[in-house]
Amino acid sequence: MPFDAIIWDLDDDPDGNVQHCAEHGVTKEEVEEVLLNATDTDISQSSRRPVVFGDASTGRHLMVVYDEIDEDTIYPVTAYEVPRRE
Repeated sequence: MPFDAIIWDLDDDPDGNVQHCAEHGVTKEEVEEVLLNATDTDISQSSRRPVVFGDASTGRHLMVVYDEIDEDTIYPVTAYEVPRRE
């Protein structure tokens, strides 16, 4: 999943993607690690957005839901810990 830029909202924006991830206990750094080293991809069953799965250096297996802005830019919508898929 090649891209050049990740768009983050302001850290204190209550409706922004940083806070959406933080609501699930996930940091921007963890999201970026998973985006850069994704092990699997899929489509969200609830939002129909693309998702990636991967391991953060914290040892957690995460799913990141994102929007593709253009071929080089993505916007993480939210992220949370999930069980590994078989």
